[in-house]
Amino acid sequence: MTLKEYRKKRNLKKSGEPSSRRQKARKGKSSKEKHKLPRFVIHEHHASHLHWDLRLEMDRVLKSWAVPKPIPLKKGEKRLAIQVEDHPLSYARFKGVIPEGNYGAGTVLIWDTGKYQLIERTPKKIVVEFKGKKLKGKYCLIKTSYGGIKNGWLFFKI
Repeated sequence: MTLKEYRKKRNLKKSGEPSSRRQKARKGKSSKEKHKLPRFVIHEHHASHLHWDLRLEMDRVLKSWAVPKPIPLKKGEKRLAIQVEDHPLSYARFKGVIPEGNYGAGTVLIWDTGKYQLIERTPKKIVVEFKGKKLKGKYCLIKTSYGGIKNGWLFFKI
C-alpha cells in the first residue's frame, strides 16, 4: 500500500485531508531522534459505516488498517483489521468532516493517540506495545486470508 493510492482516491482540495507528500528523509538523526518512539493514532470514522482506523508510523508513512468493530481492550477480544492505503504522517493530527461526495465522507475523530514500541515485524506479523491514553499494552496484528478477505489481518491484545 502506498501514498500513490492515497492520492488516487482523494481530491485533497475538496476533502480537507492532509497532503500526501512523503516527508523528506533527514541526512543524519540526532541521538535524541534515534531513541524517539514512533507514533500511532486511532481514528473513529463515522463514514457510511462506523469503523476505527488504526495507523502506525512506519517507513515514514502511517501504515493503516480499517477495523470494523470497536478496538479490542481486553485479552481474548479479536478484531478483523483490513489493511488500507498508507497515509501521510500529517494524518496523525487530522480530525474533522470529510464532505459528502468525497472518498471516506463523514466525521473523523481522534479516538486515541500516543507512542508505541515495535517488538516484532515480519511481512505477516506485527507486535507492538502501545503507550497511549486509552490503548496500553502489547498488541498483535497477524496477516490472515480467513474468509477470503483481501488484506485481512487479525488484531488483538496479548
